[in-house]
Amino acid sequence: MARILAYTSPARGHLFPLIPILDELRARGHEVVVRTLASQVDLARGRGFDAAAIDPRIERLVHDDWRARNSREGLKAAMRVFNARAEFDAPDLSGAIRDEDPDAVIVDINSWGAMAAAERWGSPWAVFCPYPLALRSSQVPPFGPGLAPARGPLGRARDAALRPLVLRTLGNAMLPPLNDVRSGLGLPALRRVDDFFARPPLLIYLTAEPFEYHRDDWPENIAMVGPCDWEPPATEPQWLADVDRPIVLVTTSSEFQDDGGLVRTALAALADQPVHVVATVPAGDPTAFDVPGNAHVERFLPHGLLLDRAACAVTHGGMGATQKALVRGVPVCVVPHGRDQFEVARRVEVAAAGTRIPARRLTTDRLRSGVLQAMTMREGARRVAAGYAAGGGPAAAASAVESTLLTSRAM
Repeated sequence: MARILAYTSPARGHLFPLIPILDELRARGHEVVVRTLASQVDLARGRGFDAAAIDPRIERLVHDDWRARNSREGLKAAMRVFNARAEFDAPDLSGAIRDEDPDAVIVDINSWGAMAAAERWGSPWAVFCPYPLALRSSQVPPFGPGLAPARGPLGRARDAALRPLVLRTLGNAMLPPLNDVRSGLGLPALRRVDDFFARPPLLIYLTAEPFEYHRDDWPENIAMVGPCDWEPPATEPQWLADVDRPIVLVTTSSEFQDDGGLVRTALAALADQPVHVVATVPAGDPTAFDVPGNAHVERFLPHGLLLDRAACAVTHGGMGATQKALVRGVPVCVVPHGRDQFEVARRVEVAAAGTRIPARRLTTDRLRSGVLQAMTMREGARRVAAGYAAGGGPAAAASAVESTLLTSRAM
């Protein structure tokens, strides 16, 4: 059996979908070592993993892309944070490799320095990605703006015209800082953004069709396994047990994004509807809202407790929260604010699994209408859930690790 070291960025939304994959690997007899957020070390140890915290300096570098005036500035701001964290996560992973002597390493795609350190290490390594991949393809729209898939010659002409512009913007924001990281470790520069996704021998992609767009040109190193849904065990609070109406879950980002306006709008929009609204604000202050009688606002509550009784989920477009609803066949109303959320929102719309409202157009009337329409789209959400199940989930991910990274060992 193998010793496997897993390394995450400072985000619970990246650690939690990795947990069931590590559980599966451990159940197959492999030793699992984890480096993750300090607040989650005890949780990881409780799963039977040998766990320790990442360098605390990484956690102190928080995203400020929500301050940007437009999506281009926001993209550059996010890249700066990944680059700044790389100064610490590269030596942090290198030190963990020296200390733990693993047979294989699994790295969070947001840990740029750790990815470069794993590549320089030279032994088997993989990356996991819990959000849409910015891989070019002639069969899908250029990544970023959340464009609808092309239909007919005019649509294909649109994509052909926009693809170089969009890719240039992404490349200009991403490649210089990324290549600075690589240069510092003696690795060759990347020429294209696609090269970033091609470096790991295995990229575990946590989604599946029909949520992800179909394409025939997926690189061979990508294993698309569907979302690996997991959250900490929790006891249902008494107030939730007393709720006798359908639930509408409202989510905001686990990394601060100034998306509290979504909660305020949802509380107002649904105050007179025969539902109970439960909003979670993990990066915000739950006492900062005027809460009507048919609602609760919590800093954190495992969404599984709510989604099994939900008629709809209103999400900020985070891939984790959105897929967590869809994997249970719950339709969503998505209000994207930035980052990859425009792509997530469009995929929801294209899959007929919910509705999409741009944040700049958000009003109480539009949100109420979007939620009510989404509630009628459970069939589409169930189709997406069936596609996720077909992806194989944690078992498929663990099998990909074994077959791609550990084939030289006696299993």
